[in-house]
Amino acid sequence: MRPVLSADEMRLCDEYTIKKLGVPGLVLMENAGSAVADTVRNRLGLASAKTVVLVCGKGNNGGDGFAVARKIANEGANIVVLLPGSPNELKGDAKTNFDILRKLEKSDSTLRILRFSDDSVKNLRPDIVVDAIFGTGFSGKAKEPFSKAISWINDQRVHVISVDIPSGVNGTTGVAEGIAVRASETVTFAFEKTGLMCNDGIDLRGKLSVVDIGIPHSVAQGINNHSYVVESGDVQSLLPRRPVTSHKYSVGKVFVLAGSKGLTGAAAMCSMAAMRSGAGAVVLGTPESVYPVLARKLNEVMVMPLPSTAEGSLAGEAFDRIREKIEWANVIVVGPGLSQNPETQSLIRKVVHSSSGKILLDADGLNAVGLKELKLSKADIILTPHTGEFGKLFKMTSLEAEHDRVEVSRKAAHSVGQSLVLKGAPTATASRDGFVYLNSTGNPGMATAGAGDVLSGIIAGLWAQGMKTVEAAYSGVYLHGLAGDLGKKKFGERSLMAMDLIDFLPDAFLAVEGGGFR
Repeated sequence: MRPVLSADEMRLCDEYTIKKLGVPGLVLMENAGSAVADTVRNRLGLASAKTVVLVCGKGNNGGDGFAVARKIANEGANIVVLLPGSPNELKGDAKTNFDILRKLEKSDSTLRILRFSDDSVKNLRPDIVVDAIFGTGFSGKAKEPFSKAISWINDQRVHVISVDIPSGVNGTTGVAEGIAVRASETVTFAFEKTGLMCNDGIDLRGKLSVVDIGIPHSVAQGINNHSYVVESGDVQSLLPRRPVTSHKYSVGKVFVLAGSKGLTGAAAMCSMAAMRSGAGAVVLGTPESVYPVLARKLNEVMVMPLPSTAEGSLAGEAFDRIREKIEWANVIVVGPGLSQNPETQSLIRKVVHSSSGKILLDADGLNAVGLKELKLSKADIILTPHTGEFGKLFKMTSLEAEHDRVEVSRKAAHSVGQSLVLKGAPTATASRDGFVYLNSTGNPGMATAGAGDVLSGIIAGLWAQGMKTVEAAYSGVYLHGLAGDLGKKKFGERSLMAMDLIDFLPDAFLAVEGGGFR
């Protein structure tokens, strides 16, 4: 797994490397400048006719930009360094690099250092722009003249390389409260940042490269980093292996409690996804009012009719039959398409209260329970909310949940003592002991009805086969997203549907088991 750091965690890594390990800050800045300079060369193929514009701020991000300018000065291109702020505000290593660059300017006719203004950029025609205004420690809104410089960068119809993070994006949350650079690519240093994985950061970063600048990876462990990006190899190593003597009841039994009148698709897709994920036997408990529809639709899934309300949802009297299947199953899924009928919601709470096994709560299952039930439950529970369901359960708005999904999911899982999958971009899987696993697969085409039901089935199928709770959760999320990526290649994002995810799930498993996809 790749560690992913918040802005504060990255600052601690920098400080530890410089103060405790004795690596000079100038060395780190020099290495950062070399990495970005290599990227400029690769993208531009530097020649004397090309113009490179570097927009540099007053902090260490600007210092990295000065180092880049110096390192490409011998390539023969025209180099223009624009300063939105005053050079008098430069300090430390950034000032040192600026002073070197200023001396170099006197003897190099291809290098110019200019204060950013309407006049200084009026006749500039860059072939490439390097954004080195703000680093990962930035928060809030960019103010003039920096906001004006960002606007100018975005107006250029050329390749834009952001240094560490697009300027204007919060390094921890990924939120751009004001104007921010829209990069063609971002070269970030040492570790991925949560701000590049979430919210506006995902759209604004462009292609992302992580480069080594001399900070040992062990430093992240030393600051007790608890956030990681899940990769193919992480899932491959965890997938259950079937013994030769396996039979259908030894490789995972899943009981899905789902469906109601008008919501049969959720029940069908969740059940089918559980089977496609390797569960040996799946039983779907559903209201007798919709049983004929689902019995015709599902061949491999065993469909069990249960007493229904007048509205076509599960009735309270279904509990005794449900309890039998709770005792039989390795994992039960509660929620897809169950409806918010009061009697059905009461039944869901009774199921959660009476179980001491493994429960995945999704959709209407989440709507039925409160924090008290979750904290008091003896069951091992995985919650799979989208931000709306999360906000309702944990008493916050969807926007508040989305703003810093890494930390809110971490705190929520810890507060209820259960595992949690906060769906979105990226999906964050949080364990009860404070670890968060960010997904690296998936695409916007998966924002379609039923995709969450498929995810619940995948996680349940893996969990029932003996995977540990949080490992089944983040592995299921990864495979779900990978199936979506494979489906996108055939159908595109616009035409991707939830059933396609089930169809491409076998290919996702094969890709991971072969170790050839990331």
